[in-house]
Amino acid sequence: MKLPPNVSEWLNLLTRWFHIFAAILWVGTTYYFTWLDARFQDEEGSSKGDGEKVEVWMVHSGGFYVVEKRKTPSLRRLHWFRWEAMLTWLSGMLMLTVVYYMGGVMVDTDVRDISVTTAVLFGLGMLTVGWIVYDLLVQSPLGRSERAFAVVAYALVVGAAYLSTHVLSGRAAYLHVGATFGTIMAANVWMRILPAQRRMIAAVKDGRAPDPSEGARAKLRSKHNTFMVVPLVFTMISNHYPVATYGREYNWLILSALVLVGWVAAKIVRRA
Repeated sequence: MKLPPNVSEWLNLLTRWFHIFAAILWVGTTYYFTWLDARFQDEEGSSKGDGEKVEVWMVHSGGFYVVEKRKTPSLRRLHWFRWEAMLTWLSGMLMLTVVYYMGGVMVDTDVRDISVTTAVLFGLGMLTVGWIVYDLLVQSPLGRSERAFAVVAYALVVGAAYLSTHVLSGRAAYLHVGATFGTIMAANVWMRILPAQRRMIAAVKDGRAPDPSEGARAKLRSKHNTFMVVPLVFTMISNHYPVATYGREYNWLILSALVLVGWVAAKIVRRA
């Protein structure tokens, strides 16, 4: 079903605006806390171990702010950062539906002559299977080795890039690899990070010591999100440059390279 051109364009414009704004809030807070955590590590490394509190001082908008990191939650009011992720994912899925699933750009008969329904189901399957495989890998023994996990994860990304570009149109393939990253990121927040934090808070309320492994697992998922977001943005931007990206003969290799460059860029940003 196709929408009238005027309705489709306005819906596309408003959804895209909302999606980008929500993503700015989500990515901004993610990298802010990543930067903040790195500064705490710097402060802890330079402290003399005399029992002095480790704090990070900042200045912004005419004010001075001091932050102290704790591993045990307080029962006072906590400020959560969660709706940015949900709103970004929901608006992204709406845009994916309007532009791709209802926009007639899912299928390229020169790539594979399939129906739009088949292409849509394949795309949705990528999002679902991507999260399941990622989640199982993180929870497996492989998830304990950062290097081994990265190697296997990248091999799977290359496989997804190759398969999707040989089933969907190049444009749709790029976006669905990016949407898979976005789905994993949002699921990390709502299905793994937030529940772990809630369990830690519940332990304090019950007078029990919170399990530190809960915080470690949540932190690992958050770290993975900072690596996925850069190639995700690359895949979004690539749709405006078909000659250089998805329109090329070996578009899956270009997509694979973009993901790798994104991971390297994220690693540099995390160290900044």
